[in-house]
Amino acid sequence: MKELTENEIIAGCRTGDSDARRALYERYGGVLYSISCRYMKDRVVAEDILHDSIITIFSKIKDYRGDGSFEGWCKRITVNTALGHIRKNNPLEKALDIDSAVTLRDSDASIISQISNNELLESIQTLSEGYRTILNLYAIEGYSHKEIGELLQISEVTSRSQYSRARARLIEILKEKGISQSNGYD
Repeated sequence: MKELTENEIIAGCRTGDSDARRALYERYGGVLYSISCRYMKDRVVAEDILHDSIITIFSKIKDYRGDGSFEGWCKRITVNTALGHIRKNNPLEKALDIDSAVTLRDSDASIISQISNNELLESIQTLSEGYRTILNLYAIEGYSHKEIGELLQISEVTSRSQYSRARARLIEILKEKGISQSNGYD
């Protein structure tokens, strides 16, 4: 079977073609699963998020207008699916609005930029769901704190403080694992 182009995949999925749907999953499933894993600690739940995202993509593909990248559109659906799952549990319900959050020393912040993706992902997975969600949205997905507040129905200040706490906790986790300046991560 010949490899379908992105346009052929989109057109085929719009008509319900099973080969196009399989091609979409094969082309984008890996990256969408990795997004799911960043938000969900449990791999089984991450697989559920991926499944739900793919179903949503198939059902909404007729709405894709081609204004941006198709992969970006699929990624946004996956992020929104993960956020919907997180909102059900509402891990930030008890988050406090604080004006002064923990400030990281520059040397601590540089640790994060010096480790492998696998070490970072593994460490992020140990964060609480609330911390992990805000860290992903802000540092990886590029949302502003105002956008995060709107998405999660929290204040912008809560988003900022939770991000700061998540980042500080991530530094602690990395240090506990022995990943620090003394190990060449300076």
